[in-house]
Amino acid sequence: MSAAPHPLADGVAFVRGAYVPIAEAAIPITDWGFLRSDATYDVVTVWEGAFFRLDAHLERFMRSCERFRLDPGLSPAQITEVLSECNGMDAPTRNGINVPKWKCHQPLEPRGASTMKITTVGIDLAKNVFQVHGIDERGQVVLKKQLRRDQMAAFFVNLPQCLVGMEACGGAHHWARKLQGMGHTVRLMAPQFVKPYVKTNKNDAADAEAICEAVARPNMRFVPVKNVEQQAVLALHRVRQGFVRARTAQANQIRGLLGEFGIIIPQGIGYIATRVPELIEDGANELPGAFRLLVQRLLDHLKELDRQVEELEAKIQAWHRGNEVSRKLAQVPGIGPITASALVASIGNAKNFDSGRQVAAWLGLVPRQHSSGGKANLLGMSKRGDTYLRTLLIHGARSVIYRVSQNADACSWISAVVNRRNKNVAAVALANKNARIVWALLAHDRHFDADYVRSESLA
Repeated sequence: MSAAPHPLADGVAFVRGAYVPIAEAAIPITDWGFLRSDATYDVVTVWEGAFFRLDAHLERFMRSCERFRLDPGLSPAQITEVLSECNGMDAPTRNGINVPKWKCHQPLEPRGASTMKITTVGIDLAKNVFQVHGIDERGQVVLKKQLRRDQMAAFFVNLPQCLVGMEACGGAHHWARKLQGMGHTVRLMAPQFVKPYVKTNKNDAADAEAICEAVARPNMRFVPVKNVEQQAVLALHRVRQGFVRARTAQANQIRGLLGEFGIIIPQGIGYIATRVPELIEDGANELPGAFRLLVQRLLDHLKELDRQVEELEAKIQAWHRGNEVSRKLAQVPGIGPITASALVASIGNAKNFDSGRQVAAWLGLVPRQHSSGGKANLLGMSKRGDTYLRTLLIHGARSVIYRVSQNADACSWISAVVNRRNKNVAAVALANKNARIVWALLAHDRHFDADYVRSESLA
């Protein structure tokens, strides 16, 4: 009686995590391993149960896959284990074994790179292609790589925990939160602080190298990472600011068009809504009918923009009422719900600043210096930082100055400043003072006290 044929006499294949007879192995014709079979297909010689130069075959195979950005899903060691199992399952043969086809990603370290541990990584962010630059503890370059957006998470989740630096630009806070969740230490920097470290012409690789160099500087200033709620509130402020700007532009356009026909509207946006409808209905001004319809269309658009601004302000005030810290800041004269919510969302953890003066400098409310030779030369305010926050604080200070002009006893300090200097200087001085008060309230978890006097420490 003849022996039963070996079930794997014709060969064995490893497909989708299982060993199957070679006749049952199949892959779609649209698979990249099939379409790039010239690069992802290799033959390993087996002689008396042993592989011939398997390491060299695997190295060439991985390099070919890397070129086409394919991902096998298995490491070279795992592929070796699979081939060894295949070699023991099929019938004894001296034929070659086909290396299976996989989709493969580029290995963590480029060929010939240092094997030292990566300690610092700089990322040049973009919409679709990200440039990564990594160094070890000795400062040697061990990583230069381009990643697509869908490869970022998979790459950094397998990277040992390290210091990651990025410029504070679009999407930076999202990636900072994501990388922090993977255990990395993330630092964001203002782009103007990174630029001096760019050694050559501007390109993605040079920018990533400069970021990697800048993030390791001991005196570098970093931007706090915002959480999702902070970004959502700031988005409300940014959209509201855009609608306010568009509303002002629309009012100016209506005013300019009517001025071409000799009709002058008094200064103030409120006069647009009260005077223009009367002018459209007035038949004595000789405005053409088509022009009247055009102005009415622009007026309707202005009303719609005004409605959008009011709805967004209502959302901001609702968030303000539900946030204890924002309500605390609103107790300061010159700070209302809009300013308080914007400050809370922008500053975040006040302990990131060493003092109230740092907050004032961060907002550009301190003098700009041009000193040399030991001689101090102070100019106008620096106007650095967030223009929106600085504008809100200064406008709030102007409202306080207006109230003081009606009642000098309301704030003796600002009244004295107004008497010595002009109102613009007084407004900036009060905005600076309010910025420092905001830091004190946030950093020390206090409530505003108008009669608070700092206690002097005893020697």
